Amino acid sequence: MNRIRTTTRTARTAALALALAGAAAAASLVPAAASSAPAAAAGAARPAHAPGFLTAAQLPAAHTPWTAGPVTRGLPPEGSACLADAVPARGTSHRDFRTELDTGARQTTTVTAGEAQAVRLARTLRRAVATCVERTKAEDPGLVGETRYHGTVDAEDGAHVYSIDTAYPQDGATDIALVSVGRDGRTVTVVEWGQLGDLDGAPLDGFRATTRTALERLR
Repeated sequence: MNRIRTTTRTARTAALALALAGAAAAASLVPAAASSAPAAAAGAARPAHAPGFLTAAQLPAAHTPWTAGPVTRGLPPEGSACLADAVPARGTSHRDFRTELDTGARQTTTVTAGEAQAVRLARTLRRAVATCVERTKAEDPGLVGETRYHGTVDAEDGAHVYSIDTAYPQDGATDIALVSVGRDGRTVTVVEWGQLGDLDGAPLDGFRATTRTALERLR
């Protein structure tokens, strides 16, 4: 398979799937600070206004160690395609994670003005995730994909878990992303994980545990 064509498809498909997956995708979607940060950055101080974030050790097990970037105020420079217009810049911080192979992750957290606003934001984000593949197919007929709902995580005010499986059949490969949207009071967090492959190879149980930890750290 042509290397350039494969790299291009990987970056495009992973972005559409909310995945920070693959070397090309990680390079294009994860800010430079995350790609160069040492593993010790997992414990770096966070901005004063931000709730607690996940550390590298709290992500699902991977073939190579996770590296955590800094907690950074504002939206990521390269946002997730499905959530690009749904996450407000105000009150938002994010942290990117990557491995040496084809797996990446991101946590994005927004502190809203009040609980009612957080409920509305969480609902908006869930809708954006659930409809992303169909919306993207309308713009890119070459994309094949499926979104599955995997239920809730019962921690704090709860989270909802989804998987997004996407591919361009002409290239013969797939990308899988796991996404959760959760809330604790007036704070909403989205956890995204992605890699090359399909749902059978995704650590769904580990991701649910990561989501639970993410909610507990919002306190």
